[in-house]
Amino acid sequence: MTHIHPTQAAEFWEARYQGGGPVWSGRPNPLLVREVSDLEPGTALDLGCGEGADAVWLASRGWRVTGVDISRTALERAAGHAVEAGVGDRVRWERHELGVTFPEGSFDLVSAQFLQSPVPLDQDTVLGMAADAVAPGGTLLIVLHAGWPSWQEEAPFDVEFPTLAGLLAALSLPEESWTVETRETVRKPSVSPKGVEGYRDDHVWRFRRTGH
Repeated sequence: MTHIHPTQAAEFWEARYQGGGPVWSGRPNPLLVREVSDLEPGTALDLGCGEGADAVWLASRGWRVTGVDISRTALERAAGHAVEAGVGDRVRWERHELGVTFPEGSFDLVSAQFLQSPVPLDQDTVLGMAADAVAPGGTLLIVLHAGWPSWQEEAPFDVEFPTLAGLLAALSLPEESWTVETRETVRKPSVSPKGVEGYRDDHVWRFRRTGH
């Protein structure tokens, strides 16, 4: 198992992004696309934006986006991708170690895609802060892995995977102020580095803030 001290979080992710070429595919997360395409563009906060694929996609759809990540290298790459896509003026990039610092303001959309990693992260606190950052009438979108891929024989690091009901309980969003619009497990194909075909399950929650 990999065990990383919290003070090493920034160093871990900086090393990950400085280790070579692109870390991610450069395409927006499919569940983000599915859940957000029907929303009226406004202001958006992309937590853990990485190299910026989601933020750039949102900006291309008319959103004004704040992209947040712990890695300066990731943010530099993301900014470059936004300029290349012609939306550099629609995205602001901020470095935060979530759980320690958090962006100011409120947003019509707050997106947290796969905030899971070998680095210790107070996920409940971060997602609670994400909910607090949603403006009245806005949307909170959370997507998390529900478990390891079917072909994964040994867990590469310690992680507690959420359940659909467990995350709802952890967030404790007041029913009079929030509506659950999506709560679903989605299975997608997954192929191992050695070519073994399998699948991986992801959970998706979409909440609408109906009150203050």
